[in-house]
Amino acid sequence: MNVAERIAAYREVVEEWLRGLYHGMITHPAYEKIEKEAEDIEDAFMLACFPDAFGVPSPVSYYTSELLPYLEDEFEAWERRLWDRGTYIERKGQQYHF
Repeated sequence: MNVAERIAAYREVVEEWLRGLYHGMITHPAYEKIEKEAEDIEDAFMLACFPDAFGVPSPVSYYTSELLPYLEDEFEAWERRLWDRGTYIERKGQQYHF
C-alpha cells in the first residue's frame, strides 16, 4: 500500500465520520422536530374533525363523518396516540424544555 492509497483510505474514513457527525448534530434533530410538528398539525386537524371521539359534542361531526372511510388508518393511530399522550400542552411544552 503506497502513500496515495493510504491517504485516500484515511480521507474516506474522515469523510464518513464527518457525515455521521453532521447527521447526528444537525440533520437528525431537525427531522425529529419536523416530524413532531407535522404530527401535531395532523392531531389538530383530526381533533377538529372528530371531537366526538373524546366526548366533545360538535355539529361539524355529522359532515366530517364522511371523511372517516378515507382516514380510517390515520384515525386509529391518532386516537391511540392521543390516549397515550398526557396532554396537548405537555407535548407542546416538550418543544421548549428538553
